[in-house]
Amino acid sequence: MTLPTSGTRVLYPAGATTADANVLHVEQVAGDFEPGRAVVILDQTAFHPVDVAWPDQGPDRGVLRAADGEIAVLDCVVGATDGTSLHLGADIPVRKGTEGWTFVVAHLIAQPDALAEGDAVTVEVDAAYRAALSAGHSGCHLASLALNAALAGAWSKEVASDGVGSPDFDGTAIEDSTIFENGSRDVYRVGKSVRKKGFDPAALDATDALAAAANATLASWIAAGGDIRIEREGEGLTDRRFWVAELPGGQVRIACGGTHVTSLAELGAVVIALSTEQVDGAVELTMETRVG
Repeated sequence: MTLPTSGTRVLYPAGATTADANVLHVEQVAGDFEPGRAVVILDQTAFHPVDVAWPDQGPDRGVLRAADGEIAVLDCVVGATDGTSLHLGADIPVRKGTEGWTFVVAHLIAQPDALAEGDAVTVEVDAAYRAALSAGHSGCHLASLALNAALAGAWSKEVASDGVGSPDFDGTAIEDSTIFENGSRDVYRVGKSVRKKGFDPAALDATDALAAAANATLASWIAAGGDIRIEREGEGLTDRRFWVAELPGGQVRIACGGTHVTSLAELGAVVIALSTEQVDGAVELTMETRVG
């Protein structure tokens, strides 16, 4: 079997949910994945894989259609090869984009003998599930920007600004982010390092007022109905991509490898709720975002 020497061409940033593709490589899965599965590498795909470096958006759902029928894709992850072996997910020993390595989208299936190198397949992604994740991801970005704006007065020192011009609380304090269907959950940790940068944790005491301020901002943005698009530097898996939204105050641009809707109006509504908890000498802020 021959390992691929060029990275997967990814079509999901442009919104594709189908693609005709050729099988470049098939092998039994190894590492922490469920035994008995096989990994399939295609020359191009519409499947969005989960990225171990920032796994906020999970994998697409869908199937591969081949001459002998439909094959369910059970998981989809980033893979990498140095030409001698294939590594998947957390087992990849280098950073994405490392010279001398080829980065691919790995489709995991249950039937190791269902496909062979050279086979032609049609990729079919569950479009409804993709749309719900895309709404959740776009809503997540907007919510983080609105939260930054609501907390702008909590800083006593200058810190990096977000794309709107507010002090970037999200980028400074984010601990974890998870995209759901039509929603997301973001967890922030305000400990010693964030306080030393000038953030006053007392600003988190009035979560209802903060959420109300952020939700008012979100409502004004959604009402404006601006366009959303993905800008990319190429079609490779490791090429940089950016989420770009037209907001009332101007354009905002955020580096992002996920999938998104095409306009603010498409979201219908974005509403957040905030809660705090004391953890290990720090304040943990959780933001729940719902879209629609």
